[in-house]
This record gives sequence, structure tokens and C-alpha cells, in this order.
Amino acid sequence: MILRGRPFFLLWICLGLGFLFSRVAVSQIQLGSRISVGENNYWVSSNGDFTVKFYNRSNGHSAGIHFNSLSVPPSGQTVVWIAGGDLTVGEGSYFELTKKGELVLFDSLVGAIAWTSQSANSSVTSAVLRDNGNLVLLNRQNDIVWQSFDTPSDTLLPGQNLSSSQTLRAASGNSVSSYYSLRLNKLGQLQLKWESDIVYWTSGSHSESFLRAVLSPDGALQLLDQNSKSVWSVYGDDHNESDVKYRILRLDVDGNLRLYSWIEAARSWRSGWHAVSDQCNVFATCGLNGLCLYNSSGSAVCKCPFTLTSDVNAKCLVPYQHNCRSGSSMFAYNHTFLYGVYPPNETIVHSSLLQCKNLCQENPLCTASTFTNDGSGQCRLKQTRYISGYLDDSVSSTSFVKRCSDPLAVLPVSPKPPPPSAKNSQQKQSHKFCIPCLIGATGGTIGTFLIFQIGVAIWFYFIRNSFRPKAASAYSGPLPKSFSMFPYLEIREIAEDFKHQVGPMTFKGMLHNKLPVVVIALNATLEERKFRSAALVLGSIHHKNLVKLEGYCCESGHRYMVYEFSKTKTLLKCLEDPKMCTRLTWRKRMNICISVAKTISYLHSGCREFVSHGNLNCETVLLDDCLEVKVIEYGLGCLEASIDGGCAEMDVRDFGKIVLTLIGGLEHQDSVECTYKHWSESQFDRIVDKRMGSGVDTDELERSLRLTFWCLQVDERMRPSMGEVLNVLESALGVDSPPPPFAARTPQPKELEEPSESNSAA
Repeated sequence: MILRGRPFFLLWICLGLGFLFSRVAVSQIQLGSRISVGENNYWVSSNGDFTVKFYNRSNGHSAGIHFNSLSVPPSGQTVVWIAGGDLTVGEGSYFELTKKGELVLFDSLVGAIAWTSQSANSSVTSAVLRDNGNLVLLNRQNDIVWQSFDTPSDTLLPGQNLSSSQTLRAASGNSVSSYYSLRLNKLGQLQLKWESDIVYWTSGSHSESFLRAVLSPDGALQLLDQNSKSVWSVYGDDHNESDVKYRILRLDVDGNLRLYSWIEAARSWRSGWHAVSDQCNVFATCGLNGLCLYNSSGSAVCKCPFTLTSDVNAKCLVPYQHNCRSGSSMFAYNHTFLYGVYPPNETIVHSSLLQCKNLCQENPLCTASTFTNDGSGQCRLKQTRYISGYLDDSVSSTSFVKRCSDPLAVLPVSPKPPPPSAKNSQQKQSHKFCIPCLIGATGGTIGTFLIFQIGVAIWFYFIRNSFRPKAASAYSGPLPKSFSMFPYLEIREIAEDFKHQVGPMTFKGMLHNKLPVVVIALNATLEERKFRSAALVLGSIHHKNLVKLEGYCCESGHRYMVYEFSKTKTLLKCLEDPKMCTRLTWRKRMNICISVAKTISYLHSGCREFVSHGNLNCETVLLDDCLEVKVIEYGLGCLEASIDGGCAEMDVRDFGKIVLTLIGGLEHQDSVECTYKHWSESQFDRIVDKRMGSGVDTDELERSLRLTFWCLQVDERMRPSMGEVLNVLESALGVDSPPPPFAARTPQPKELEEPSESNSAA
């Protein structure tokens, strides 16, 4: 009787603890377990040091692995791994280990899975959050099928490896910092990179290529060979100190790699080592906001010496814009090293200080130059207005920045300038009377005239023998045999008296060989010669993504084009159709963009003669059942203009509208200003069409949006060519960060003082 109450008391304690821990899965995580944003539940490691849970971010919620708040306060650097790298999801989202053994992150905003471990067919039986912070999926033999240690975000934990196939990427603070990454190169060196090709820190050189980086529990970052022997290492200030409980290696938002230790007495993290000792040497530290320098307290700050503004967040652009009516001036900045950010490449030549200034002054494409002044004689010439760099008394470099002398800078133009040497030579000889030149010019003129006459004769002969009528109206020779010139009565017969209208001035019909066609009525007042010339050019064009032109009609008062008919829907109809729209995933939409770009690029530069589409939109882009692209009505929108390069910029603008519509859906197709604002604030979730589901490639999205805003520039001279557009979409060419496409250029206020040229070191 004395012991009867104690077992019941212990039983109640056990039941109470069981109820307390029913909200979390301790160590072992069973199939079907789920944590969600709303319930605020979590999974925890057996030692209580780590948890898997959701946490709030400025633009949503992310699921990841954290230091337990009982060990490290939430104000510290608690997140060590994020599902999906940097994904954010909506309020009702959840993170689940499904019955099929797959970790999935469901986003309530789009109603679809945003990320998955892709382990559904791997016989997973359970998951475990281990005491070292590694989330693992196990099969029946307790073998690891998947682990978070293999997909690092921005942090390495002790014992976690970084191999050549893995990357640490800084958390997204803005559009520049998200490009920072840490990787092992082919030579076995650790490298910090900005974007994919700018290396701003490298570990020591090694002969081994099969290496891995690891953070040891005692606070050392090491490179180990195949035999786990250290070939390179760095140590934190508190290396081997036993009272340090937690350590991490993190690639921070500012692009620097640091070793951190948790100091229990101070209840805070302390950096014991950083890769780049001078933060201003981290590439693009100031991004588009100026030059990096240190204030009186020793903190790195950004300053814009090029323009007079008090807004620290304003973009710091070189005021020169490639073309000045009244010439330009070069302004010197001592102890300053400049580099272009968008694009980062530059031309390096050997010169003197004065030559470095003059080379940039004489080149209309050059915006700034830097003379290293360290004995190497290097002059770095830049051709971008997006300039960054660093400024310090210890820097020996002198930089020159070009500024237009105009009260209003003229927007850039496309033509490439002659080399400086050629330009100088032309200027020197322009005022001299040159008899040999006169004789040469006269002879050249006569020769050109004779060649022209011979060419005309050959052309007439070619035309007379190539375009002989066949069956009263068909053409052979350079045109396909099926290409025909139809009389109006035959057009009426083909279109069955125009009773099957399928669009504005568009009718379905049938040729005599039972081939279905579409007949499009055009402006009857189009000049006959111009219309026939255009029809002959368009009839000779062949491309898999172009709807074939079968023939045309050109009689007095009648102008028609006859195209093949295919069972397709317009891109507009597909975007309006809820079922069809679900098939338009991110990858499909990008493939559509590439196909349209290839097609228009072919029209512009792949044909024997330039052809502008002239009416490119979501109704002239067609999709078949396999979502393959067909473009129709090419060349028709520009029949009233000459068939030359004058309409290319219009096609580029129209293509930009299509890309914007594919990315954002129909609700974003006309809101360029709003979309640009969201992009500049990195609010991508407010841009992307929610109906396409998951799978959006953030790097590809950033590149596509930049390209779109360039295509939509108000000044058509700033728009890229379709060949450049295609190269950007296929990742063969980088793209600058664009200025606002809708903004009108205004004169600089007269009351703003220009930097004095008296400081010029030249």
C-alpha cells in the first residue's frame, strides 16, 4: 500500500511527457510526419541542439534546420540549412515526409510542391535529424538515401564536406549578393566567386584535384585529399578551445567567408577568421551604389563620387552615356580603383597615366579607366556605366570617369566607333587636298557604276528565266514549287466565299489538293509592286517554327496571303485556358521564349533578305498540342514600310512583351512599370504567374527579366538585337542590369555643380 501511489504518479508523468512531445518527432521522424507554418510545430535532434521548422522572412516563410532556440537565441545566426536553397512559401504551407519516403515543401501560394528531395523511389522508411545537424533519410538497412549535408545552403557545420559538385551560395539580400558562391575548382582550390567567372579570393595552390573541404570540430577549415590528409588549412582565433560548443562556416550576404564560434558567456557569435581581410576587396560589395571605403569607425560604407545625391540607396551610374553632342571631359579620382559590374569584363592595355586617360577620352564606348600606378603600367578600360570599386589612401591607382559636356546627355547608339588611331588619322588628313585620293575615288565610282549596270542586267536575266508562269499562276525557280499566285476568283473558291471566319479578316479554306489553309485579307490599297516583292521574299522562307506561306493574291483591289493551316491555339488562348495553362510550366515557357527568339532572329539575319515580323504578339504565336511554337503573319505588319532593318527594334519590343506575359501571366502583360518596381525590390513572388507551379529557376528568372526590360526600353537604340536576345536566353551571353524602361530622360539640374577638372592627375 505504501508503494501503490508511486507507480501511478510516474505513469502520469510519462503520459504528460508523451503529450508534451507529441508535437515534435524526437530523433526518429516517421513517414507521414508534417510540420506547417500555421501550427508552428517542429522536429528536433535527440540532443536538442537542432530543429527543423519554419521561420519568418521578409517575403514569406522558409523551412530549414536551425540551432534550437534553447541553445542559441533566435537573434543569433540560427539557420544552417534551407529547403530549396532560398525558397520562400506562403502562410498555409507545410514540410512533410510523405508515405513514399520523400521530403516535400508545399507552397500554399501556388498550390503546388515547391521543392522535393526526389527520393520517392528509394525505399525510405524513416528520417532522422542527427545530433550534428544533418537531416538524413534512411532505408530498411539504415543506409543513408539522402542527406541535407549533400545539399548545403550558405553554411557548413562541423564534419560536413564540400565537394567539387557542391556549392555554398550566400543568402539573397539583394540582386547582387545572391550571386556570391564558394566552390572547389578543378585544381582543388577553394574559390569565392561573383556570378560565374569573377574570382575574388582563392585558397592556396595544390597539385591534387580530388579534394574536399571540411570544417573540423576544433575550428579549422581544411582541404583533404583522397586519403583524408590535410593539404591546406586555416584556423579560427579560438582553435582547439574546448569551451566552444558550436562552430559554423558561413558565406555571408556581403560575400565574405567567415568562421564563427558561439560564445556562451556573451551569448553571441564571434568571427574568428574571414577569407577576405579587406571587405572592400570583395567584388561588388557596393554593387550599383558606389565605391567602398571605410568611415572613421572602421566600417565599410558605400559612396558615389560620380553624382551628387544624398540617397545612399540610389544607383551610382557614370554620367556618360556613350554619345555626347558637345564632347566629353575626363575627371580624375585619386587613390581609386574602379571595375565594371554589369558586365564585369574590361580591356587591359599597357600605357602611361596620361595615355590611360586619353585612350578612354578618344573611345566613344569607354566610360571610365583605371591606371594601376604600381609599376605594371596597366590601364583598365571599361565600357559600362555600372561602375563599382574601392577608395582608400593606401590605393595607388588613379581612375578617370567620363562625363558629357552636354546639358542633356544623348542616349547611347549602336554603331561601333573606329579605332582611336584611325580616328586621329582621319582628323589630321581631313583638311588636306589629296590628288591620288581624288583619282582613286573617280576610278572607284566608275568601276562601281559598271558593276552596278552588269548586276542589273544579270538580275533581269535571272528574273525572266526564273519566274516563268506555271499553270497560269504558279512560280518555280528560287521559290518552292507549291508557292502560287492565286487569282481573286480562286481565292473566293478556296475560302468558300469567306464563310468560315476564324479571326479578324482571317478565313479558313481548302486548296484543290485538300490541304487546309488560312486566308488573310490585307489592306487593298497596298502598292502592287511592294506587295508582290514582299510576297516573293516571304514565300522563299523556311523555318520549322514559321507557318508556311502557300501563296498570295494581288489583283486590282484585292490583297490576300494564304498560309498552311495547323491545329493550334494562340498563346493568348493557352494562357486564358485554365487546363492548358497548367501545362505551361516554367521550363515550357522558357522554351517558348527561346523558340520565338530563334524564329525572329532567323527572320532578321538568317534569311537572304531582312524580314521584320511587324505584328508579334500573343495572338500571332501559336502552340500545337505538344506546345511547340508556330509563328504566323510574319512580314505582314511591315508591308507599308520598306523591307529593311528599320522595323527590327519594334520586333524586339514586342518580343519583350511576350516574355513579360509568359513570366507574369496576362495580368502582368501591360504593367511594365509595376513589374520593374517588384524586380528592383527582389519581390519575385509578385511577378511570377502563380499558375505555373514550382520549378522556377531564380537565376534564369533574373536573367529573363533583365533582358525583358532592355527589350522594352523607350529609346529603341538601347534595345538589343534579336541575336543578342537569343544568346542571353541560351546563357551564352550575360546581360546588364537595365535602367527603368519606361523613364524619360531629363536634363541635369543646372544648380548641381560638376566635379572640378582641376584635380586631374594628368
